[in-house]
Amino acid sequence: MKNTPLKLRGRLAPSPTGALHLGNIRTFMITCLLARSRGGELVMRIEDLDHPKNKPGAVVGMIDDLRWLGFDWDEGYGSGGNDEEYIQSRRIELYAEALEKLKAQNLIYPCTCSRKDVEAGLSAPHSDECLLYSGTCRTKYLDFASAQAVLPDGRIPAWRFKVPEGESISFIDSFCGKYSQIPSDVSGDFVLARHEFGAGYMLAVVVDDALMGINQIVRGDDLLSATPRQILIYRALGLELPEYIHLPLVVGPDGRRLAKRHGDTRVSFFREAGVSPEKIIGALAASCGWAEENEELSLSDLLLRFDMSLLPHEPFVWHDDPFAS
Repeated sequence: MKNTPLKLRGRLAPSPTGALHLGNIRTFMITCLLARSRGGELVMRIEDLDHPKNKPGAVVGMIDDLRWLGFDWDEGYGSGGNDEEYIQSRRIELYAEALEKLKAQNLIYPCTCSRKDVEAGLSAPHSDECLLYSGTCRTKYLDFASAQAVLPDGRIPAWRFKVPEGESISFIDSFCGKYSQIPSDVSGDFVLARHEFGAGYMLAVVVDDALMGINQIVRGDDLLSATPRQILIYRALGLELPEYIHLPLVVGPDGRRLAKRHGDTRVSFFREAGVSPEKIIGALAASCGWAEENEELSLSDLLLRFDMSLLPHEPFVWHDDPFAS
């Protein structure tokens, strides 16, 4: 696999689990401004793996909302080329190839443990986001078929990555600073894919970013703790690491990630209510320190004001509808 070209390349990578909300747009806005301010390119990719809540028609709606808000991209889904090349579920052969490279290094194994099994094996409290796996299946099965044979119909084994015991993984995030983690203490051997041929998010996102030449990854800081695991995959496949930029999330008054419980924050909701794209972009720009309250701005306007040093490190708390008259 080849990795990054010299030109900066970022990506917009929505999942079709529903309509885009203001939290998504704030992250995408910063992603776009970072790339454009440095003369870089943007790729649009649809990440539809490991998402049981994918909704028919969601992709069309997301692309339409992004275009309406003034987003553009240079390559990928909706740019006039072969859209299927930028949809993860159409790229399974590429993930299978990467999986074979990991198999050849004896870095992965099939696992039949369910989430309930993993939880039952824990002796200490854990985060709902990441269960510490004890390695029950690490030496249990000869191959995927032998693991499959012990499972009931409708279930298949997962592939787990063998995490080096006690090794600390560190990287410099361009917004958060230095981050270190010992993955064997946090996740243990983690699920790489829930598909025989490697079609799972953790593997797919690394393979796709490498093959698409993505060298700047901008995303929410809820994924900061997952990055060391992805770094292990990069290293195992002999790939250069991208620049990581993890951003604070948009949250509700309760401090939890923005969701339906906080009211309707979908772009389509405000669009149907007659709110202009400039009002939405202006409000999100104000949350980043780049605009005054109630200013109406386009993405191109923001290029002249873009300054990452002004972006708060705390989550942006969504209280009320800023577009109400």
